[in-house]
Amino acid sequence: MPTAIAVTGADMALPPQDERTLPATVLADLDRLPLDRALADVQALVDQYGHVVVVYSRSVPAAVEQRLHTIRSLLESDRIALFRPDLPPLAVAVLARQLRQLASCDLGPGVLASAGRLLTHYLHAGALLGSVARLDRVPVVGLKSHARSWVPGSQFGVLAHPQPELVKATPETVLPGPEFGTWLLVARGPLQSDWVTEVLAPAWSVQGLRETHLPAESADWWGTGKAIEFCAYLPDLSVLYQLVTSVRQGVCHWCGIDVIGDRCVFCSATPPPASDLTARPAARALTAGDRTNRTEPARPNQSHRIG
Repeated sequence: MPTAIAVTGADMALPPQDERTLPATVLADLDRLPLDRALADVQALVDQYGHVVVVYSRSVPAAVEQRLHTIRSLLESDRIALFRPDLPPLAVAVLARQLRQLASCDLGPGVLASAGRLLTHYLHAGALLGSVARLDRVPVVGLKSHARSWVPGSQFGVLAHPQPELVKATPETVLPGPEFGTWLLVARGPLQSDWVTEVLAPAWSVQGLRETHLPAESADWWGTGKAIEFCAYLPDLSVLYQLVTSVRQGVCHWCGIDVIGDRCVFCSATPPPASDLTARPAARALTAGDRTNRTEPARPNQSHRIG
């Protein structure tokens, strides 16, 4: 039974990328449902799928995040993983869809859940904004940029991930893009501009472009509703599978599940101290070389195919 990939709103459940993309489970209105109803819904998911990975953004309402942690605590379950990457909402939705693609493969729940942190390295996420006066999530935005944003008609291209960057959007200026082939997903808000599709997309040499609706959480994340959010991503399941399976797997010393990286997403355990490993030589733990949050992730080989 494939692991369930859940999101916290219907607008975070993107349409399938391919025929193997599994549907997203939408945990809508968690903060409004009676607690016993929310508990029953999540328990039913665990009973049906065995493991559940909830992917949500840092701009989700605080009440929703609190309810997620409450549910996980009350159910006392190590089969529920809560994953909140430091990405804008559209990129979070893209990442959740990539996990939905991988959920159809022969990956264990621990490896699949851990793959989320690895795949963030291959996303380029940003937005075109009409103002950066209230943007506080991207550190490159300073007072000078704020002052320029007060000029009527100014628009700014902001890259939030992987490396924060800000440019004044003109036909001659673009943001640094990926060095490998990607598709571009664009979510239009109430901002009139073709800069993303006519200037940025050609400069990034994207291999395909799709459009969707702007997530409801984007206005809070970017500090304005006048935005066009974008995310460059790897669409090919075979490439995603290659990236994940190329990382050495280990076994969580606490819950015994197969994982990649230095932290189990389900039980939150990290490798024990070296002294413990010496005292218990039979215990298996990951080394620093296995960590997925490396500075320079491997370049994807897009000619690979799943056997």
